[in-house]
Amino acid sequence: MIPPSINLIIYEFLIQSSIPQLFLAGLVPGVALALAFLLITAVICTFRPNLGGQRRLLPFAQMARALVDLVPIIMLFGVIVGSIYLGWATPTEAAAVGVAGAFLTAAVFGGVNRVMLRESLLGTVKITSMIMLIIIGAAFLLNFTLSSAGLSRILSEFIESLGLSPLGLILVIVMLYIVLGFFIETLSLMVVTIPIIVPMVLEQGHNVIWFGILMIVLIEMALIAPPVGLNLYVVQGARDSGSLNEVMLGAVPYVLVMPAMALPLIALPQIALFLPNALG
Repeated sequence: MIPPSINLIIYEFLIQSSIPQLFLAGLVPGVALALAFLLITAVICTFRPNLGGQRRLLPFAQMARALVDLVPIIMLFGVIVGSIYLGWATPTEAAAVGVAGAFLTAAVFGGVNRVMLRESLLGTVKITSMIMLIIIGAAFLLNFTLSSAGLSRILSEFIESLGLSPLGLILVIVMLYIVLGFFIETLSLMVVTIPIIVPMVLEQGHNVIWFGILMIVLIEMALIAPPVGLNLYVVQGARDSGSLNEVMLGAVPYVLVMPAMALPLIALPQIALFLPNALG
């Protein structure tokens, strides 16, 4: 959710909204969510210190010197996001700027070699192919099939027949995403549901930028929600030992934080809209 978020870019691509405003809207909720995760981690480690690993105490001066290593990353982040905010580049062009900046940074620190270039190019091709296949297959072909079958119209008429208030509609959508997130991969969930859900949300008078942030909170919950959360398998792959069940159990407190973050967003949309309104 914190820029540059691939999920926000996909959302913008599917609804043709403003990516700078989406990035601005995601800052406050994203930072708040990160702080909530830190708090949950601190509470867990307070009661179960063994889960935090070996405690290491380092001098403040040493920790401050280590922060210098973050300067190139922060500068690269500023160039990518700043070029989008200032209107100098589209998200696609900013990605190219980021690649060039990352390559120059690696070259300065002596990290450029044949193996690195080969792995980077192969990884790019694999990830791009996967994303484009899902978008083309789900967003276009599946949505065309659903539209031809009249599913969007039927679903809209069904929800209208329920006589839901604008708040009631949002709560139903939240429950829908929570349930589907346990069983459907996040990117597929976005490209399948957004073309159906967003028109109904707009018809009820909700802000499309605000709803995008709310939806991304729920989508990101699916990334760590058992049993199909992608990040669970990434964490398990990085572990030296232990079962996947341990990872799933450990993710539960963080999964519960996500809907808790959605409630303030629903009650106070200005949490997401304050920065876009102030700087837009």
